[in-house]
Amino acid sequence: MRNREEPPAGDADGAPEAGDRPRGVSLSPPGGLLDVLGVGAVVLDARGRIVLWSPQAEELFGYSAAEALGSYAAPLLVPDEQRELVLRLFDEVLRAGRSWAGSFPVKLRNGKVKPLEFRNMRLNDDQGAVFALGLITDQATLREVERDLAFSARLVQQSPMGFAVMDTALRYVSVNPTLTRLDGVGVEEHLGRSVHDVLPHGHAGKAERVMRRVLETGEPVIDQEVLGGETSRGQGRAWSVSVFRLDDAGGRPLGLSVSVTDITERHQAALQAEAARQRLSHLAEASVRIGTTLDLEQTARELAEVAVPDLADIAAVDVLDAAVSDQPVRIPEEETATFRALALALAYPTVAADAADLPGHVARYGADRLVTRCVATAEPVAVPAVRPEDLLHIARDEESAALLARAGVHSYLAVPLIARGEVLGALDLKRSRNPKPFDRDDTILACELAGRAAVCIDNARLYRQQHNIALTLQRSMLPTPAAAATRLRVASRYQPAGAHSEVGGDWFDVLELEEDRTALVVGDVMGSGINAAATMGRLRTATQTLARLSLPPHDVLRHLDRITMGFDPYIATCLYAVYDPAKGRCRIASAGHLPPVHVPARGEPRLVGPPEGAPLGTGLGEYGTTTVGLEAGDRLVLYTDGLVETRRDDIEDRLDALLDLLRPCGSGAAESLEETCDRLLRTLRHPDNHDDVALLVTSPRP
Repeated sequence: MRNREEPPAGDADGAPEAGDRPRGVSLSPPGGLLDVLGVGAVVLDARGRIVLWSPQAEELFGYSAAEALGSYAAPLLVPDEQRELVLRLFDEVLRAGRSWAGSFPVKLRNGKVKPLEFRNMRLNDDQGAVFALGLITDQATLREVERDLAFSARLVQQSPMGFAVMDTALRYVSVNPTLTRLDGVGVEEHLGRSVHDVLPHGHAGKAERVMRRVLETGEPVIDQEVLGGETSRGQGRAWSVSVFRLDDAGGRPLGLSVSVTDITERHQAALQAEAARQRLSHLAEASVRIGTTLDLEQTARELAEVAVPDLADIAAVDVLDAAVSDQPVRIPEEETATFRALALALAYPTVAADAADLPGHVARYGADRLVTRCVATAEPVAVPAVRPEDLLHIARDEESAALLARAGVHSYLAVPLIARGEVLGALDLKRSRNPKPFDRDDTILACELAGRAAVCIDNARLYRQQHNIALTLQRSMLPTPAAAATRLRVASRYQPAGAHSEVGGDWFDVLELEEDRTALVVGDVMGSGINAAATMGRLRTATQTLARLSLPPHDVLRHLDRITMGFDPYIATCLYAVYDPAKGRCRIASAGHLPPVHVPARGEPRLVGPPEGAPLGTGLGEYGTTTVGLEAGDRLVLYTDGLVETRRDDIEDRLDALLDLLRPCGSGAAESLEETCDRLLRTLRHPDNHDDVALLVTSPRP
């Protein structure tokens, strides 16, 4: 037995413990909707006396239970002018059992009159007595709650977002019309069903995991992007989903609120923006990587390598053979076209490589070939979905078509290479592992790449033509000194600059003079290209004319200086020497040229330093002459600066290296003049040298 003063077993407030509660009964802490409304309860007996008075009634009216209980309600609470109406309504409730609800003004303990909201009804006890129950709440509070509920309901029903309320078992309790439009499932098909019953199988499992995590942790998931099926235009659908836990005033989970927004357009815009950004990035990269040299094949390789793997799995660059032969390149649609393959790039090893023309290969293709149509029309040719019959118009023959089929080529695109209004060839693209077909954006990007690369290819093509013209011109002007010299043995070499540089104006000459004398000339016109080669030819002709006048070497240079001034803005260096076999000597004059090397038959090689004058064309020339003995067995080496000068080394060190190479190699047979030329070039010449080399090695005949 407990003492009467002891509270029942339970918590500190006297509430029964969880184990004492009936099954299905739970306790809610304060703060629920009833507490927000502050609903008071008042019971009147048949005579209108107050017999029950709740604490909430005390808060609403201001009267304590002691003051209210036993009092007649009408005089205590009703203003005089409303008393008759109240008595009539009270009678209807008790006599007829008619409930009544509405707003009514009441007197408060402080004397003020305030409208309160009433719900009145009749009560019967087991003795047959009747009572009137009044449920009262503050009118302003009730109206505020009603407005909030109405606002929330209207907002949810008319919102462009889809809303759903889930219970703790993840069953749909409520959905709005927008959600039914978004997922295509009606309201009745939602209610009481789980996410597995409503959502597609691929989404239900992930959705349930997310919801359970939110339900357990209370941490919301906000704006999670979910991708789904396709729109009527074939675009992928996208939704933004947010999940929040709903808690009661005590923090206990009531369920979940789920909001869904269709963001398909925003998602597609983001994809398009990202694709545009990638295109710009690709073009920026191409601007850096394409056209690093003026080499035609290298430029084509750079274009093909930029195209894979982001744009294509297989890329080939083919130019019209006429384009590299400086011929008209426009091909009528009904004719064949001759292509020269320049480059091939692969994203991965594939048998499709065996179906492509190897770089350097020349092939003729008819008008039925898609690449021929591309260059003939100067328009892109795309086959987004390649069929077996299409491969016969893409590949060079049936065997190659079979290889492309084995490689899984499913999409094809060819875009023309157009520069300065002229079609030069085509960029040929194929996809096999990349599952997407070529689309309009891919075509735009490919055309941009091809357009930028075409200008670089055209520049390389024009440069090659100019380079070949200049080289042909220069070589046609160089002599055959071995046949021209009778008193000297002569070996010579001319080596043009590297493939990526223009031909310069280096030259040499061996001229027979009167009295068995021989003139030796080595010169270098500053600059490069056709104009430099042409200026070299004019200087060589002028030198030959002056040499026949038997002028001293310094006078020849003085006249050449004046002649060169008329070639403005060209300047040249020149070394002019005259060998006299009768006197066994060689007289040498220099116009800004590197000194020759005298290699005696017995002794150390040395640089011959004639009085150095200004280069030809400056008008400053006062030239002197030096004399060096040249006997049988001696050698004289004349050269241009391309043999010894580099961008990294000091010229003095390079000249010392030249002298070391010309020292005797020890006992044994003497090295021939031809062998000396080859060894000097092989040892001193850098493969990437950007300057020409003219080399002349002479020795008196016995």
